[in-house]
Amino acid sequence: MFILNRRLLLGLLSAAAIAPTRGLSQQSGTSLSLKRARTGTLEIAYEDSGPDTAFPVLLMHGFPYDPRCYDEVVPPLVAAGYRTIVPYLRGFGATRFLSVETPRSGQQAAIGRDLLDLMDALNLRRVALVGFDWGGRAAGVVAALWPERVRCAVLGSGYPVFPDIGTSLQPTAPAQEYRMWYQYYFNTERGRAGLTANRRELCKLLWQLWSPNWKFDDTTYERTAVSFDNPDFVNVVLHSYRHRFGNAPADPALESIERRAAARPPITVPTVVLLGEGNGISVVTQADTQAHFFTGPYKRRLIPVIGHNFPQEAPNEAVAAIFELLRSTT
Repeated sequence: MFILNRRLLLGLLSAAAIAPTRGLSQQSGTSLSLKRARTGTLEIAYEDSGPDTAFPVLLMHGFPYDPRCYDEVVPPLVAAGYRTIVPYLRGFGATRFLSVETPRSGQQAAIGRDLLDLMDALNLRRVALVGFDWGGRAAGVVAALWPERVRCAVLGSGYPVFPDIGTSLQPTAPAQEYRMWYQYYFNTERGRAGLTANRRELCKLLWQLWSPNWKFDDTTYERTAVSFDNPDFVNVVLHSYRHRFGNAPADPALESIERRAAARPPITVPTVVLLGEGNGISVVTQADTQAHFFTGPYKRRLIPVIGHNFPQEAPNEAVAAIFELLRSTT
């Protein structure tokens, strides 16, 4: 029997991963290249468009989404001479853990560190960041803790960094508790079984509840839903929602980052926050209760009708905000 040495196998897989896979964005027809970058813990799959030498804009998706949410954002950025990099978060798409020993953590320190590690792996000294939901949290962690690496940021989650876990036990208004049902569900073993068996149906329901005015079709949803077939999807998602309530241990390797992030330092880089007035996760009002978290140039804009997924529901507004920041910063 022929037995392939494990180290040799990993080497062959790594070499194969270096070769980019080229394809077309499903909606825009823009040519993109699927590449992979190795960090200390992950092989991160990412879609790369535009010249390698151009200024990079990193576009971060959330849960339960994937890079398809930026299909209409990438083309105008590339046409204007920028490079776009759209990674698959841990637990999504073709991104893989390098070791079975690595905790399948979904905590904010993990996704923030993944983003910083990707920037290091690609030798990106300074970038523009765009993100919402988990992707907004990753962008917020990096912008708050490593502002020298960030030129500007567009965020779809307000100030996205969680406070200390101890505060998670404080109840909010009953109507908001009702909107957070899925988080409590994921903190149960019934939730694990449900997400494992019904991930497509469950995540589609979240799309519908969080963006009630967005009339997406099955084809649009399925383009993204294939990313939920990642073997670590369930474990990463469950850890994310259990850790924030103190029901799952943190990754010890991330303790320093988690502690610094939980202090909720201000974001000092120029930032535009885009919020959908039709967001089904939380009520968006004219009152800005988070302005004190942004100590640099800051704008907050409400977009009528749209829900949670601002880049896919309002790509024109997303692109305009990105251009506004890039043209006003250096």
